[in-house]
Amino acid sequence: MTTIRNQPSIELHAAQRDELETIENLMQFYVYDFSEWLPLKLGENGFFNIQPRLDYWRNPATRPFLIKVDGELAGFVSVDNETHIVGAEHNIGYFFVSRRFRGQGVAKFVVSALLNRFPGQWQIFHIEANQTAQRFWARVMPDLTSGEFTLHRMPIDGYPCTVYRFKTSQPSATPTPAP
Repeated sequence: MTTIRNQPSIELHAAQRDELETIENLMQFYVYDFSEWLPLKLGENGFFNIQPRLDYWRNPATRPFLIKVDGELAGFVSVDNETHIVGAEHNIGYFFVSRRFRGQGVAKFVVSALLNRFPGQWQIFHIEANQTAQRFWARVMPDLTSGEFTLHRMPIDGYPCTVYRFKTSQPSATPTPAP
């Protein structure tokens, strides 16, 4: 007997001011994941010592989103203008999908939705030590950009990074979740 799994319902919800605390809470898990590749330490209280980035969230160019799968909170993502490549307008500042929802097409759906929502010159980067991100972006970038992107290697905040640079057009149809 074969069981057919239904596609998850993925929602990218523009976070409101009163939801930023939820993103700040999720930031602990984001930093936990990064502690595998960066020398991040837990504080004596059992939390990572991260300071709320109020100036970041108040910047009109910063667009925070909550990710929900089948109505359940699954992560967050932000689009900002903190770019490292000349001419780039948009950047994915933070991107976190809870481990339970990884490998289900959630991340690709979210990125596709953002690229549709914000046409223009983009950069997306990851630290090279993050092999999971490296495999993800190498796999989805050709599809999301129709192969039209450039690849750059440069240090960002002192860490070797891979930066993808590309342009998106006006919004097209809403993306559908991948199988």
